[in-house]
Amino acid sequence: MKNAWFGIRVHSGWAVIVCVSGDPAALEIVDRRRIVIIDSMMKGAKQPYHHAESLSLEEAERHLQKCAEVSQRLAVHAIREMLDGVTSRKYRVLRCAMLLASGSALPSLQKILASHALIHTAEGEFFRNIVSDACANCHIPVTRFRERELEERAKATFRKAAAGLRQHIASLGKTVGSPWTQDEKTAALAALIASRNASLTPPQ
Repeated sequence: MKNAWFGIRVHSGWAVIVCVSGDPAALEIVDRRRIVIIDSMMKGAKQPYHHAESLSLEEAERHLQKCAEVSQRLAVHAIREMLDGVTSRKYRVLRCAMLLASGSALPSLQKILASHALIHTAEGEFFRNIVSDACANCHIPVTRFRERELEERAKATFRKAAAGLRQHIASLGKTVGSPWTQDEKTAALAALIASRNASLTPPQ
């Protein structure tokens, strides 16, 4: 079995997962997928906190719980499917790198719903937590770090080779085919950093 790592970048209702293997000099993109983690027919699923803004606090709590249950089920299914695929090709996924936004703690639901800025922040955290929990459910350890620290992490991990590695990742679209988006490039870099820094801890 070859060792491999997932890198994940999450958006509202969907996420990009890239599975990498090998070292930077011989990097292999084992798999890459865009997974959908909402039921598009469910009202308010894509922006659960925006939808909850117009509800009573009790209704908002029920809506968020229902959205979380559905999204969790979809995320676990999608990640398990991808994991089964790479495992069948003789790759062992050791860890997942999850990119965060600010990483700041959120206040109570009542305070979140009173602030449009906090609603956006909470939705980002909602879907990142969904995917992170799904990885844990599939027994994949999760390393979390802030996306704004990605460049700093890359330089600390790969030193002088960091710039060349970024260029190499950017050029992979020629071999792996389209689409090779910024989401995928970022996720691939995060996975490589996690492969070298298994002891990274979540930001406080």
